[in-house]
Amino acid sequence: MVRLTRTVWTQLAVLAAITVIAVGVMAFAFVKVPGLLGIGRYTVTIELPASGGLYPTSVVTYRGTEIGRVKSIDVTRDGVRAVLTLNSATTVPADVSAAVHSRSAVGEQFIELTPGSAANTPKLGDGDVIPVGKVQIPADIGSLLDATNRALQAIPPDNLHTVVDEADKAVGGLGPELSRIVDGSTALAIESQKSVDQISELIDQSPAVLNSQVQTADSIATWAQRMASITGQFKAQDAAFADLLTIGSHALEEGRALFDRVAPALPVLLANLVSLGDIAVTYRNDLEQLLVLFPQGTAVMSAIALANSSTKHKGIYLDFNLNLNLPPPCNTGFLPVQQQRSPSDQDYPERPAGELYCRIPQDSDMNVRGVRNIPCETKLDKRAPTVELCESDQQYVPLNDGLNWKGDPNATLSGQGVPQNAPVAAVPYDPATGDYIGPDGKRYTQADLGHSDNKTWQSMLVPPRP
Repeated sequence: MVRLTRTVWTQLAVLAAITVIAVGVMAFAFVKVPGLLGIGRYTVTIELPASGGLYPTSVVTYRGTEIGRVKSIDVTRDGVRAVLTLNSATTVPADVSAAVHSRSAVGEQFIELTPGSAANTPKLGDGDVIPVGKVQIPADIGSLLDATNRALQAIPPDNLHTVVDEADKAVGGLGPELSRIVDGSTALAIESQKSVDQISELIDQSPAVLNSQVQTADSIATWAQRMASITGQFKAQDAAFADLLTIGSHALEEGRALFDRVAPALPVLLANLVSLGDIAVTYRNDLEQLLVLFPQGTAVMSAIALANSSTKHKGIYLDFNLNLNLPPPCNTGFLPVQQQRSPSDQDYPERPAGELYCRIPQDSDMNVRGVRNIPCETKLDKRAPTVELCESDQQYVPLNDGLNWKGDPNATLSGQGVPQNAPVAAVPYDPATGDYIGPDGKRYTQADLGHSDNKTWQSMLVPPRP
């Protein structure tokens, strides 16, 4: 009987340990014995309309990571049923869809699981079924090749030969340009990935724009026809158009020189036009009304200026009944007579301070179109003589209730008291008719004012005859 030495026993023990470790690594890492025994794995059934090229041991991925294999594939009455074994360590939501894809051009189909949009859904468990409505399979390669073959056979060989020859002529020698197009397209695709959300939103909103184009197809066709007519006219008048471009260059040069000359003052002009633009925006409704009424008024003036042969008045009828002093002029709110400047003076004094306008009540029948009755643009229910008064909460206050006083135009605004004794104002008197305007604004007639020989102190106490 041979007795083994201690060294041999040690070597055998080391060899046995290495063998056990190697077998364990092969069993757990490569053969995956726990998975074959169902440890740490669960099964899910997926229903497919067709196999789509799947086969047992096909890979199952979730978010690009392999999580299982296809265990078996069985044919059913309605399609195909595939049993998947998935790794329990990876949590997959129950709201999941499946799609069969190819890893390469030669096949190697695999199943990709894609989670749905619902949040906080339960996870996929053992025995769950993914229905056929949530499964996609690739198109049948055989049917696709047959359809492609039929399409190629429908192309006449002679025409195809012509297409190839013309294509060669079109792109022949354009290798560098095509390379730049490809490089630019690649760079554009890379940049597009950075704004995929905006591009997706653009694609989602594009149907509304495209539908509007479809709805206005007739208008677009009409526009295209008219544009073709215009371009046809340009073609027919090619020589004249060329002369226009030649002569137009000189006009453009003159225009450029004009802009160069006005360049120093143009910024100041544009800055001043900003305030003018604000005023135009405020009075937009009035400007629109003016533009509407101006053509009508012009037409009316043209009509009345036309001679009318059916009447004795040929053309415009002029009436020289001027109705002077009906109603009488408004004097309240202007400078007193002592401060009024004679029209014969040739000096140019400074403008008096304050606003000079008729300051009688707004409901007076005198000077009804005066500045005191201008409607406020921003407050249509208010009338005021100035923009400041329109924008404020104050109401228009006449200078006094009477029409016989001419005093400081700023009396009420500055807080000064209204004088009770108004200065005597000289008014024009017509000796021929005896007419004059009284301090109250009314017309009076007294023919004997100019004849002092018939005047007595008793007659001066009698009120004038209206």
